[in-house]
Amino acid sequence: MKSKPTYVLFGIDMETDVGSFTPFYEGTKHGTPLLIDLFAKRGVKATFFFTGDCARQNPDVARMVAESGNEVGCHSLYHETIGDELFPIPGVKPLLDHEVKPRLDLCKQWVSQAAGVEPKSFRCPRLWGSTAVVNALEELGFTCDVTYPMYFYREQFSPYHPSRDDWTKKGDSPVLEVPNFADMVMESKDPGLERDRDQWPLFRTEGGLYMLERAREFLNFCDQKQIPRVLAFYLHPWEFWPMEKSYHFGEATVIPDEFITMNCGEKALAELDVMIGGLRGMDAVFVTAGMLADLFAEDKP
Repeated sequence: MKSKPTYVLFGIDMETDVGSFTPFYEGTKHGTPLLIDLFAKRGVKATFFFTGDCARQNPDVARMVAESGNEVGCHSLYHETIGDELFPIPGVKPLLDHEVKPRLDLCKQWVSQAAGVEPKSFRCPRLWGSTAVVNALEELGFTCDVTYPMYFYREQFSPYHPSRDDWTKKGDSPVLEVPNFADMVMESKDPGLERDRDQWPLFRTEGGLYMLERAREFLNFCDQKQIPRVLAFYLHPWEFWPMEKSYHFGEATVIPDEFITMNCGEKALAELDVMIGGLRGMDAVFVTAGMLADLFAEDKP
């Protein structure tokens, strides 16, 4: 597929506050309506990737997203690690390969029941995917997986159909794999992971204008490689509602790293608005994951 348009996908990961580290859904309840209103004002369509638990506990929000004209997708059952582990998290072990499909099937059922629509798009928590995940998605009828962490694998830079034997390589799967935008021009100071190339959460910690400059650099990178210009962002509803510096529940207190909660709330919403305006000025076309699957259907093996 030849590319001159710039396609922008905002993927919203619908999960518990500050990721896997609390059981609360304040961001889902209060941040999601703010995002829907902003997107409506700016003429943006986005994909909201729900964990099964988030949809089941917040069916009114899932239905709100569907009725707003945005896309409803899936994001695992309980925000567990379902793909290949990129770095260890204490107490969190990846699912075994044979566990992946039944849990994704149940996730799809819960999200469908809550939202009233059948999800076709997916994203793995933390962008930790795998070949087993992609193959399970194909069997379950999904058409798009917005998981590939460009900052880590650094091989695929635009949407592709993965191999059924190695999801990081191009192949014959009908599922469209969408890499998540990272800065491939900068000099990384993070040996191994190179996570400083990643775009999250710089829109709110460094600002919308900073992110726009990184986006321009990446688009130039795409042009030099003569590949499609696709910017896939991952965000969370809890970023648009004030988060606490620490959370006590059960028998422990969780203290997130400062960057996790920095500028969550009004500041994040304002900086996202700056980003949208800047991207609009760059003639960006805002798409959902499902729309990308249709746009790249001609490349399907």
